[in-house]
Amino acid sequence: MNVLRVDASIQGPASASSALADLVTSELTQARPEATVVRRHLGSEPLPAEAWPAAIAGQFTPEADRTPAQLEALALATSIADELRAADVAVLALPLYNWGVSQHVKTWIDLAIAGSSAGTPLLQGTPTVLLATRGGSYQPGTPKEGWDHSVAYLRRILGEVWQADLTVVERELTLAGVNPAMDDFLEAAQLIKKEAETAAVDAGRALASR
Repeated sequence: MNVLRVDASIQGPASASSALADLVTSELTQARPEATVVRRHLGSEPLPAEAWPAAIAGQFTPEADRTPAQLEALALATSIADELRAADVAVLALPLYNWGVSQHVKTWIDLAIAGSSAGTPLLQGTPTVLLATRGGSYQPGTPKEGWDHSVAYLRRILGEVWQADLTVVERELTLAGVNPAMDDFLEAAQLIKKEAETAAVDAGRALASR
């Protein structure tokens, strides 16, 4: 089994999304010790922002006339697309930043599409777990209801464009206990954390059974 794990947090060992992904991956690899885990950390090792425009320019340039930067960008884009195609299962830890996906995640998605073609189902039928975390709350009735522009976008890309067999595990209020202004939400945050951890474990077990 080939497992693709992608992280995007900039929080290092304090990352809530990576902690959930650890639970998924641990359950999976304990049950399937033969699994090979391919890791890409977009937060600690970000893809170069200039690679996407270089890859797009290279696509519209005759091969003999492509610059070294265009050739390098096209090779990177192809490798990212190939990683997705090769995955038997995928574990994607992609937190919300500034109400959307981070620049690191957007670059990864753009390069994957450039490395294939628009509309290519890179994860067609692939069991995929998305771990989505948010510092605040965006539930109906909250002041920031509708401000989460991350999960809907990722569902569109992963589930509809790339046609993954998608499971989404979400955790909110991750800044409670970090930001003193959110101390009133500590109890709710602990409950949400526990529910997300249980869902992550269940998701890992489900991946292992595929």
